[in-house]
Amino acid sequence: MAKDKYQIGNIVTGCVTGIEKYGIFVGLDNYYSGLIHISEISDSFVRNIRDYVTIGETIKVKILDFNSNDFHVKLSIKGIDYRINRRKRTKIIETSNGFSSLKKKLDFWMKNKTEEILNKQGKKM
Repeated sequence: MAKDKYQIGNIVTGCVTGIEKYGIFVGLDNYYSGLIHISEISDSFVRNIRDYVTIGETIKVKILDFNSNDFHVKLSIKGIDYRINRRKRTKIIETSNGFSSLKKKLDFWMKNKTEEILNKQGKKM
């Protein structure tokens, strides 16, 4: 029974398993899952839920209530620091060579791949 493992008001960890226009689906473990309704994401207007989470991301959620199905939980991220380890995006710095090394190898790679395909078909260049 979910109420034995999870208590209303507890903050627990879960994994985002789905995103819909109306909310975020979160898997808590192999048996329990829940929904963060769009109204439980922020006190501000939520234009795009994908601005808050991504599928596969591990987040903290607050347990609000249990549905009639003991394995489904009503969740919230409103008012809590739900991010666990948001990856910092690092800016990719282009080198002075840019794509020149790829350009140098492209003809060679294309010729070899074409030969490989033709050999498999029993043809010659």
